[in-house]
Amino acid sequence: MVEITAAELEAAEKIFGERLDLAKRYVEHLATSGTERGLIGPREIPRLWSRHVLNCAVIESAIAMDSHVADVGSGAGLPGLCLAIARPDLELTLIEPLERRVIWLQEVVDDLGLDNVTIMRTRAELAVGLVDADVVTARAVSALSNLAGLTIPLLNGHGEVVAIKGRSAAEEIEKAGKVIRKLGGVETSVVVCGQELLEEPTTVVRIIVNKPGKTA
Repeated sequence: MVEITAAELEAAEKIFGERLDLAKRYVEHLATSGTERGLIGPREIPRLWSRHVLNCAVIESAIAMDSHVADVGSGAGLPGLCLAIARPDLELTLIEPLERRVIWLQEVVDDLGLDNVTIMRTRAELAVGLVDADVVTARAVSALSNLAGLTIPLLNGHGEVVAIKGRSAAEEIEKAGKVIRKLGGVETSVVVCGQELLEEPTTVVRIIVNKPGKTA
């Protein structure tokens, strides 16, 4: 059983509510088979809740009800599975090119009974036209200047990118500005999620996309 501090438990209860047990089971998957198969480093086990699951789950506050969310480079389901557990109203498509990760993700989805998740084994650029997302998420995939080209096209001209980033978020936005505008990004900002819940809140880059001639 992965230990959880009182503060982490309080935050988890607020985020996951009656689905907290599912979140706990997900964390156990990460700590066991996820570590054994190389999706999570063994040193991360003591901080699975704080650094990974809660860090990802708090971005649910930036996502509108009933959205179709595509998670690019889903890996160990961060943030995709965290969002699927916290927000059963969301429809999640996890995009992951590596077979061993896809197999693990499917095992976890099946075990947790998450009927709002679809897993696609493909690269993000090959999923364009196959996915029509309202929101695209990503974490630890690539620098924003490259990530913009992997995420924005999945919105089909209208929607939002919600990318988890670190302290260099503003600097990344500056470097990626031209690329983002070219792809249809009309507003890019840094948003902090989970300030009232986490000791270290989550920094997110939010890109609003609205290509001319495209409507919601």
